[in-house]
Amino acid sequence: MTAVVPHRMLAADLLAPVTATLRGMFGTDDVPALAPGLIVHDDTGWLPATALVHGARLADLLDSARRRWQASPHAAAALAWKGYSYWLALPAVLGWASARRVPLLHPADVLVRLTERPQVRLALRPSVTVAVLPTDPLARAGPGVRVVDDEAALLAALRESLIDAHLSPMAAAIQSRVKIGDRTLRGSVSSGIAYGILGAAGALRSPSARDIGTVLSALGIEDLIELVPDHSGMPTVRRKTCCLAFTLPRPKVCAGCCIRS
Repeated sequence: MTAVVPHRMLAADLLAPVTATLRGMFGTDDVPALAPGLIVHDDTGWLPATALVHGARLADLLDSARRRWQASPHAAAALAWKGYSYWLALPAVLGWASARRVPLLHPADVLVRLTERPQVRLALRPSVTVAVLPTDPLARAGPGVRVVDDEAALLAALRESLIDAHLSPMAAAIQSRVKIGDRTLRGSVSSGIAYGILGAAGALRSPSARDIGTVLSALGIEDLIELVPDHSGMPTVRRKTCCLAFTLPRPKVCAGCCIRS
């Protein structure tokens, strides 16, 4: 059961733990592929993410990636997806990890600007809904808040908005244009989430490895990476899939790539 309460609070206030964690992670509010403060009130020059998810402007994203990396169509798609899914998931995952407060990333509430470097910039509409637990101080803040029963329901809301409503249909739209496997795409989502939580570990002040396992299990993508200790014993990501960067004219093998050996 969920409850929606009767008046709207400013989205920026609801997202304060997310923006604070991003600031701690990057040392600035000018994060490369996210709008400052995450919320954009004037959507002039922005596309709704539905234009990518349902395919109307997806070719623009894929063509931009192909030109940028001089890549084959399937490698360009893999790299465009890797960047998009990382930056899309980051606010929701950090919101969960920092405050159990999850912006729900339904495509209609996400805005996209196609750029050269970074390839995309993402933002949220002021209408975005944030899922919280009943114990959250803002649980009675207004219709911008969805109160869910417990931790499991919060993770289910994360999965429904990020994966089921957004990334899964976008992956299907990509696969209707380019031959690329589910495992390649899902592996980039899994590794991107893991890298995001590890990168924010200092700002989160929480056991990041446990958080990574919890989120990836809830999203059904826990089998696509493993965490291994580095020389100092800190966890690092080892992928079980490849983003295809090694196929570029100037091949790149990413840290933690499954083909590194």
